[in-house]
Order: sequence, then structure tokens, then C-alpha cells
Amino acid sequence: MSLFTKVINGELPSYKIAENDTFYAFLDIFPLREGHVLVVPKQEVDKIWDASAEVLSAWLNFAQPIAKAIEKAFPECNRCGMSVIGIEVPHAHMHLIPISTAEDLNFTNPKLKLTEEAFKAIQAKIIAHL
Repeated sequence: MSLFTKVINGELPSYKIAENDTFYAFLDIFPLREGHVLVVPKQEVDKIWDASAEVLSAWLNFAQPIAKAIEKAFPECNRCGMSVIGIEVPHAHMHLIPISTAEDLNFTNPKLKLTEEAFKAIQAKIIAHL
């Protein structure tokens, strides 16, 4: 069972943004920028390209309103960037990150250290725009 499956099952806490029968979206607890959201399929699949075409299509459709909510919640960003890396956790996941430049998607940048209150405020800010 992956770390993300434990989050989905409620065995580990998360700051949930959205959920349906197939996907779960929550704040990254090691964010590159405020508003950094992870979108994962509930069914474990190691690599994104191992997911079925149906799941891949549904994944983007599920992520789209979240990305738009991120852009509205963080108007100082130019857009919501998307990245799929999948190295650290063997459960395919998509990163949605408010960005102003391509450098904002550089995963070698230092991660933010936010308080629980900050995470809750970010969570509420994004959900308010869904």
C-alpha cells in the first residue's frame, strides 16, 4: 500500500481539495509554492502511462476545475502549471502548482515549510473557487 493510498483511505491526514469515486486531490505537504496540489487516482498505478486511456482522460477532466480554482485563488500567478514526475512515491500523481515562471516548477528548489493554519487557509482558499 502506497503512502497516497493511506492518505486516500484516511489512515494519514491530508488537506483534501476534491474527491470523486476515482480520484483524490489534496495539498502537497512539501509544497514548492502555496497552492501546490497533488491529484492521484485512487487505484494504485506506479507510472502514469500504465493507467488506462479512460483513466488518463478522466484524470485531466477531474484536475481541470482544480487548476482553474488554483489560478483564481492565487491571482498573482500567471497560470497553474502541471508536472508528473513520480519518482518519490510509487503511485502515479499529478502536481498542480500556481506558477509565474518555469522555474516555479523546478523540484530542486527548496520546499516551503508551512504551519497547519497556513495549510488550512490555502485549502479553504482553493475550495472557495471550486
